[in-house]
Amino acid sequence: MNKYTLAVTVDNRPGVLTRIASLFRRRGYNIDSLSVGTTHDSSVSRMTIVVDGDRNVVEQLTKQLYKLVEVIKVVEVDAAESVQRELALIKIKAEPGDRADIAQMVNVFRARVVDISKNTLIVEVTGNARKIDAIQEALAPFGILEMVRTGRVAIQRGGK
Repeated sequence: MNKYTLAVTVDNRPGVLTRIASLFRRRGYNIDSLSVGTTHDSSVSRMTIVVDGDRNVVEQLTKQLYKLVEVIKVVEVDAAESVQRELALIKIKAEPGDRADIAQMVNVFRARVVDISKNTLIVEVTGNARKIDAIQEALAPFGILEMVRTGRVAIQRGGK
C-alpha cells in the first residue's frame, strides 16, 4: 500500500471534522495523519489527510468526500510537485555533559533547541517524515522523554 495525501477544502463550521472522520471510519480506512487549519479566508478550513491505500481507495474517498455538503474541493497532492512538511517537538534528557553533543546533532538536522531546563531540552524540527524519523533515531540514545508530531501539511508548487 502507498500513502496518499489529500488536500480537502471545507466550510469552517462546527462538526465538519467529525463528519469527515466518520466517513473514513464507516468505509474502514485509517487516517495516517490529519492536519486542519483555517485558510486565508476564515470561513474556509483546509484539511491535509494522509491515508494508506491504493488508487481505488483514493478515488472512492474523493467521491465520498464530495457527497458531503461542507466539502468545497478535494485535491490529491502529488509529492513530486508539492512542498510537504511535518513539525515535531522532542523532549530529551540532557545532562550538562551531553548538551554539546545534543546541540551539534540538532545543528546537523537544522533543528533548534526551543526550551532548556535543568535536565531536559526541547528540540523543534521541521521537515519531511524521513527527516523527523532520522532525528528521532539520532536523539534516542540520550533518552526521549516525550515527543509530539504534527500531521503532514502540503501545498502544490507553482500555479496549481
